[in-house]
Amino acid sequence: MGNYEALQKAEQERRQKISGNEAAPVQALDWDMTPQTAPLRTPEKKGILRRVFSRKSKKVEALSSQEANELNKRRIAILRPESYIAEQFRTLRGRLEAISDQTPIATVGVTSANAGEGKSTAAVNLAVVTAMGVDTKVIVVDCDLRRPTIHKTLGVTPETGLTELLLGQVSLDEAVVKVEGTSLEAILVRQQPDNPSELLASAQMERLIEELVSRYDRVILDTPACLGLPDAKIVSDLCDGIVVVVRANKTPREEVNAVLEILDRRKILGMVLNDADAERESYGYY
Repeated sequence: MGNYEALQKAEQERRQKISGNEAAPVQALDWDMTPQTAPLRTPEKKGILRRVFSRKSKKVEALSSQEANELNKRRIAILRPESYIAEQFRTLRGRLEAISDQTPIATVGVTSANAGEGKSTAAVNLAVVTAMGVDTKVIVVDCDLRRPTIHKTLGVTPETGLTELLLGQVSLDEAVVKVEGTSLEAILVRQQPDNPSELLASAQMERLIEELVSRYDRVILDTPACLGLPDAKIVSDLCDGIVVVVRANKTPREEVNAVLEILDRRKILGMVLNDADAERESYGYY
């Protein structure tokens, strides 16, 4: 059984469970996260290099255990689809779908006040669980042209990305990467431009969003951190809705208020509280 089939089976089994049962705490994953380079060979995309991770060896050479655990955490919905954390992202997906029933939401921006508060992790895992839906086409777009991280989270080395796409150097089909083991697709960042704000505010970016909406059921955009830069505001203005990630005991209340002042409050769908109870869960994500 392939990875994606296993995910689909897990999703079906989850839906059959009684909703009152609480999932067991997530344990640290015993994975060899040593990256290796292997070419992806599919009819749609050839030559994209992926980092392949093996369960066979316990020896970690390229990454420390802390780095490996961090990568595990970032893609928990892929590695542990039945985990408590993945269940929380399904709850978030369900709430967004309920809102979408009232007001159509094709594009969702995920942002935070500052870097390191978990917005990229939230964007990736929300995209993964949304893509588990039957006949649901989902794409996640890394819009952080200054400090991109989604390619690391997904274990992909992109040959091209959003910058080249906005500059007209590649087509949309060439920029889209299929995420191994899921039905999720992604547009990543390879080249970090000198004018990120101008590119995100360009007519090409608007046309890209329109094209993505015509191709996908849900478009999830990982924006840069909101404070100190105009990029998040630029991207969020192109979205139907915005999810703000706040980190417990780290994000000051005044900075949350500042984010709400910068963004269009009418588009804010809600907030995700990250690291709310680290003692209960290994990954502490709600």
